[in-house]
Amino acid sequence: MAARPSESFRWRLEDEGATLFDLGYPERHVGRGEYRGLEFLHVKARTIINQVPPSSRMAFRYTINPYRGCTHACAYCMSGDTPVLMGDGGTKPLGELRPGDRVYGTVREGLNRHYVVTAVLAHWRTVKPAYLITLEDGTELVASGDHRFLSDRGWKYVTGAEQGRLRRPHLTPNNKLTGTGAFSSFRPIEATAVKSDAALGVVSIKPLGKRIEMFDITTGTGDFIANGVVSHNCFARPTHEYLGLGTGEDFERRIVVKVNAVELARAELSSPRWQGDLVAMGTNTDPYQHAEGKYHLTKGIVGALSEARNPFSILTKSTLILRDLEQLVEAATRTRVQVNFSVGTLDREVWKATEPGTPPPPKRLEAVRRLNEAGVPCGVLIAPVLPGLSDSDEQVTEVARACKEAGATVAGVVALHLRPGVRQHYLSWLERARPDLIELYKERFARGSYQPSAEQERLSGLVRAAMAGGPPRGRRKPPVGVASKRSEAPAAGPRRHPREPRPPAEPRQLALFGGQSP
Repeated sequence: MAARPSESFRWRLEDEGATLFDLGYPERHVGRGEYRGLEFLHVKARTIINQVPPSSRMAFRYTINPYRGCTHACAYCMSGDTPVLMGDGGTKPLGELRPGDRVYGTVREGLNRHYVVTAVLAHWRTVKPAYLITLEDGTELVASGDHRFLSDRGWKYVTGAEQGRLRRPHLTPNNKLTGTGAFSSFRPIEATAVKSDAALGVVSIKPLGKRIEMFDITTGTGDFIANGVVSHNCFARPTHEYLGLGTGEDFERRIVVKVNAVELARAELSSPRWQGDLVAMGTNTDPYQHAEGKYHLTKGIVGALSEARNPFSILTKSTLILRDLEQLVEAATRTRVQVNFSVGTLDREVWKATEPGTPPPPKRLEAVRRLNEAGVPCGVLIAPVLPGLSDSDEQVTEVARACKEAGATVAGVVALHLRPGVRQHYLSWLERARPDLIELYKERFARGSYQPSAEQERLSGLVRAAMAGGPPRGRRKPPVGVASKRSEAPAAGPRRHPREPRPPAEPRQLALFGGQSP
């Protein structure tokens, strides 16, 4: 559950009417060399140990996140004169919309979508290379290559590639977009089904050869009707508005760095009010993301936690963690330390298709081995396990046995779940890459974001059997009472003052007490 801005960003100015920039903050540092194109915004946080809302299902209560922003964020943008269908049946140019305006969006009910009126939550502008999309009814749309439209084969980007870094579902002249069609004959559509009766076939997608000012919005439904077609928008970017930053390129290129994170961690861990609870890292952004190579904040926080003998966990996909191996070894002699790597498959083709930007699974498992051999308990979260792609008995057992060989005495497993937004994006990719699996996914996710509990139990049984050295369990006979990911977390022990000595950790006892699905 998202907190209010004043709760989420505790390093805001005391004056709620001010932003970080009003008094000359933060310090701006332009990235050079491997960081060229980025701007790092140095801020001083008010607190660094954040409490997880009581309603959360996570097995931990406190987290530390020293960075905000993401260099891998998507950018969904269209030209400012694009007409948007308003809740009253009229239209307004995208560039003139403002938070609070009421527009049409769509919601999914079962296997169908329906039109509903929703609120504009945020509005921003940026500059992007422009593309012209022409439809068979003469409609012309000007958008960035990263913008997504709803087609007859799911959500698709304006541009993409069949191979390499930009491999993704993208528009071609074989696609047909979904929506109302031309607004000239508009009639009330709220609660009616979204259909593709209009002549919205894609005729061409052409680069205009120039960068132009573009706009986008965030709505309550995650989409809106742009010039008669259903258009995607972005949820994450509005968080940058709370910082006084833009939600366009700012979100991608201006990374907020809490430069006093280490100092605050030491102060808060030594406070008499702090009772030594587990602190989980990697719950929001990877603590070993690219910026960590420059700022070493995670390294300093690990040192502070070690000095305070405070238990902590780290979830990462980055082998950069090996830079801090010696420090983690020292910490593991003082308190409970748990590192978890996320490895969903050893199938190279599945990895390349679904996680091309991550280190290869064998390198991650080698990092697991090195950490365990050095005395730092390191486990593997086999996640997400993808139906029809990486969920066979043989595939799951192969990963689990590789985890055991790497020194992980126990591994957790998480079946794929598809929340709104992620679901549409993933299924549109699946329709293009493996259309033969669509019916399987419709069956597995017929009741919502999660697969039937029996599937999670089956996977858990396979992993437990492989880690124990036994034969794989039957595919459709999950063991009774197999612990889920949450139940694998150890029960919280008695609270101690951080200065009170703690016994050394048991290095071979693996428990995913800081884990979450990626």
